[in-house]
Amino acid sequence: MRGIGEGREMRIILLGPPGSGKGTQARMLVEKYTIPQISTGEILREAVRGATPLGTQAKSYMDRGDLVPDEVVIGIVKERLKESDCQNGYILDGFPRTLPQADALSHVLREMEGDIDLVIGVDVSEEELVQRISQRRTCQECGETFHLLFHPPKIEGRCDKCGGAIIQRDDEKEETVRNRLQVYAAQTAPLLAYYEAQKKLKRVEGKGSIQEIFEKICALL
Repeated sequence: MRGIGEGREMRIILLGPPGSGKGTQARMLVEKYTIPQISTGEILREAVRGATPLGTQAKSYMDRGDLVPDEVVIGIVKERLKESDCQNGYILDGFPRTLPQADALSHVLREMEGDIDLVIGVDVSEEELVQRISQRRTCQECGETFHLLFHPPKIEGRCDKCGGAIIQRDDEKEETVRNRLQVYAAQTAPLLAYYEAQKKLKRVEGKGSIQEIFEKICALL
């Protein structure tokens, strides 16, 4: 398989539990390889912040740590893949999350005469994930994010950027985080076997610095 930048497009899926850092890695891959990151999580959070009909519907699921229904997510992704910046490839971050979504994605890509080239699975232990997520905080005003252990605000409870109050989102409280991880194990982890059977899966240990993990992923590409 030729890599990105060798005259072919590359369609990548990043799989990993909440807090595994796949979103950060996706953004670094975007910068290095100049293909778009398609993050359903970001799209849905924007809809929640804007209190759109979709956002209101999605929020009730997200606050419980449950998955947003397939019909909502699949429609969003299908329209996004049709945009011009996806013609040379893309990185799917947070989709698919279930086997039905994976089947639906395969169907959509067949209609578009394409297919997924590589699936990267990022592995991290549950206890580390709980620590990573439950210590996150978000500014109510500008959306700036902090981490009480790794990137705390300079003034406790206040945003460095705008001075607004920082809060713990409902979906980042420990009980909800553990529920999210249980949902992942039950509904998303089987995707690893699904793509392994198609010989598209490569796994990466999600421990170490962000740069070390990034270098592992780049080596696969």
